[in-house]
Amino acid sequence: MWVRQCDLDAQLDAPSPIPSRIASNEEFIPPPQSADQRAYEARLHDLSERAAKRQGISRREFLRTGSGMAAALLALNQVYGDYYSVAAEEAQDPKAFEEKWPKDQFIFDVQTHHVDVAKKWYDDTLQGKATVRFFQMLRPFAGSLEKSLEALNRAHYVKEVFGDSDTVMAIISGVPTRDWDKNPLPPDQMVATRKYVNDLAGSQRVLSHGLLRPNIGAKELDELERQVKELKIDAWKMYTGAELGEKAWYLDDEKVAYPFWEKTKKLGVKNLCVHKGLPLGSFNEKACTPHDLEKAAKDWPDLNFIVYHSAFRGAGGIGRGTGEPVKDAKSDDPQEIPWISDLFRILKKNPQLKNIYFELGSTFHQLSMYQPEKCLHMLGQMMQTAGADHILWGTDSIWGGSPQSQIVRLRKLKMKEELMEKYKYPDLTDAVKDQILGLNAAKVFGVDVKAKRQAIKADKLSKLRDEYRQNPTPSNTQYGWVWVDDDGREPTVPVGS
Repeated sequence: MWVRQCDLDAQLDAPSPIPSRIASNEEFIPPPQSADQRAYEARLHDLSERAAKRQGISRREFLRTGSGMAAALLALNQVYGDYYSVAAEEAQDPKAFEEKWPKDQFIFDVQTHHVDVAKKWYDDTLQGKATVRFFQMLRPFAGSLEKSLEALNRAHYVKEVFGDSDTVMAIISGVPTRDWDKNPLPPDQMVATRKYVNDLAGSQRVLSHGLLRPNIGAKELDELERQVKELKIDAWKMYTGAELGEKAWYLDDEKVAYPFWEKTKKLGVKNLCVHKGLPLGSFNEKACTPHDLEKAAKDWPDLNFIVYHSAFRGAGGIGRGTGEPVKDAKSDDPQEIPWISDLFRILKKNPQLKNIYFELGSTFHQLSMYQPEKCLHMLGQMMQTAGADHILWGTDSIWGGSPQSQIVRLRKLKMKEELMEKYKYPDLTDAVKDQILGLNAAKVFGVDVKAKRQAIKADKLSKLRDEYRQNPTPSNTQYGWVWVDDDGREPTVPVGS
């Protein structure tokens, strides 16, 4: 069955700073915990037990520190191989980890989400109570918490993204529904969250997606205009595989999609963020593949097609609600990454295409904790085919919890010499990582990095974060769904959905 990882972690003495299970954002079926993931979990338990005793603190306290993060990276290396640059002393001495911490990095996360956590979690768990304290620090006179769950969930989002991670800017994103009153985060609420965070900070920290659904028909053109003119949305989020009208749709459909590209171009919104990959059972799997990008990108060179999840089908080989592994062509080729490799082939065939971008949400998170060598193949080929300047940082948080462990994983990930020699991959230099973590997104979304750095350093949210970090309480959990039934049965729906 599916359960929330945060509910599972509430029963543990010390959740890991880097997860040992893949949590679903409700867009794909979570795979069961692998033998390697269980081995990582056991290695980290042993490492953290010894290190915590030496430091005279509990395992829970230790795993909240930089040393705890270093121990998690060491455990990953012990199980998967030497993929992360981390030294044993970093797990022993928090200062050794902090000394290697990049300073003043501009981290811009282009895929973040609200997650509605039940009030019981806030009332009954240590981490929930810590979030309530954070909420009260943000808004000391907010009134009754029982009447402000929506505000509490917004504060939870702020804590996980801006309190417990080094993220400085983010885009709030949503999911598709035909009717807004059935949507957990419709465009108006996303914009309200944007206002909540930016008002709290006193500077622009959050941008907001609008939600575009061309398969609903021509009337959606009016909704497009409303979101641009009234809500002032910053970009579009779209799901070609969501069968909201009579059928799924495609980016290159001249009848269905092109009127929307024409109108959004006239209205000045040029960034089209499209969900590709991660085909949950309710999605049309064919429409989740990236094959419709080639013609659309050629026909609309002034629009940016930002491929969310980079079209990754998902770790674990779980297909469309069947529980059966999907057979892929060239599956024995270490460079083949379903369906990202289809996008690589499009770009190799059309080197003149410069308006297709890779977004890493969920994809980097899964591969860096599950198949780190495959992660290097992915990043290496992205740099080869599109360029390091066409990779955008996204984490799908807070489904996967705070973005911090993903940020640290990219900072510490190293391109193997043998992969560079055999496949001619570029190196993952600090400059390339700076591009991926935020500078690329800043350029695509028209953000003046120098001006933003100055504004952010002086804003209220930075002051609140500095105060909070005097005694931080990172949750080290994920808020998405995980599969905990190990008897071989495939789950079909989330518990309580």
